[in-house]
Amino acid sequence: MTLSSLPLSYCTNVHPGRTVAEVIDGLTTYSAEVRRLLSFPMAAGLWLSASVVRELTENHAQLEQLAQTLWQHDLCCYTLNTFPFGDFHSDRVKEQVYLPDWASSERVNYTEQCASILSQLLPAGGEGSLSTVPLGGRMNWHDADFHAVCFSHLIRTAKYLHQIFETTGRRIRLGLEPEPMCEMSGTVEWTLPVFERLFAQAEALGCEAIVREYIGACFDVCHQAVEFENVTESIELFVSRGIRINKVHITNAVELLNPAENAAGCQALRDFVEPRYLHQTYARFADGRIEQRLDLTLEDIERQPPDDFMKATSWRVHFHVPIFAESLGALRTTRTDLAAALKKVATLNYAPHLEVETYTWPVMPGESASPALSLADRIAHELQSAAELLRDAAEHEAH
Repeated sequence: MTLSSLPLSYCTNVHPGRTVAEVIDGLTTYSAEVRRLLSFPMAAGLWLSASVVRELTENHAQLEQLAQTLWQHDLCCYTLNTFPFGDFHSDRVKEQVYLPDWASSERVNYTEQCASILSQLLPAGGEGSLSTVPLGGRMNWHDADFHAVCFSHLIRTAKYLHQIFETTGRRIRLGLEPEPMCEMSGTVEWTLPVFERLFAQAEALGCEAIVREYIGACFDVCHQAVEFENVTESIELFVSRGIRINKVHITNAVELLNPAENAAGCQALRDFVEPRYLHQTYARFADGRIEQRLDLTLEDIERQPPDDFMKATSWRVHFHVPIFAESLGALRTTRTDLAAALKKVATLNYAPHLEVETYTWPVMPGESASPALSLADRIAHELQSAAELLRDAAEHEAH
């Protein structure tokens, strides 16, 4: 029972990466500086958009250049974020981030190309991981046979990953990343049956063992906490159902307590309304009931007189905020859930890959108020905080 011994990873989707040149610029400008600020090794969890993957696939010299850049700055890479397919830094991403979904051959081809690229970045005998869309977003239109088609594509991808292992000795696993209001949401009661249907379809084709080996979950703690999941129990349920957690996103969400009576908190939350990313919002009431809204809007916060949603005891918002913060002025965060999740991960009999994924720094409220701190300073602070949480989790398990 142990946590991963690999260097802690930080996801580079915080930086624009529309071309290979932009990816390399992000590594040299930001990731290298973060590495310099840290006293411990660090991994770059690369986000490679479809346009970048196309460049790397068509021009092996560019892949060599990417590998050299990582090496020159004392960075390794063992995991890729293959969730965002297109431009993750366009003016409006929102529900488009779930497209193409797993019913699309584009998603399959992109994921397999990412796996091939990662296999060339890994050391001999290394293990890698990919995180990906939880089939698709429920707000987007789907055919009646959507799940069956998705499962067929995932089974094909599992076989492809097994083929990579057989030919290179490098084992790369895929993690479907449950997210609020998606086909696999942040609640286990919604997610586990989807996995079970995938495994049943694989069993009917005689390849259940391969699918279970290569297809599992990416457990994003922010996503689970936003839906008021008990993260410890969620992890236990994944394990009890034989669903491997291949990757853990070390992430933190925003919480507003007693919105109807918390004017300061509502005022602070207004600053988190922004047009680029989707910020699913969940409200929990005194009787345990939970309601949801697709996105955080000023209308929800400012509605007068307050509607029933405002009368909840707590709101949680899918907005990734710094993991070192227990509070943000009048707002709270779900850092307590994060600490609990990592303590539970430390009890597993295998070691999921660990990655900090705070991609919202470019739209984070209040960033201009602290010009003395660079983005590299902030990312380094997050990684140091993550390392402390992981030390606490390891010590807790040891006792």
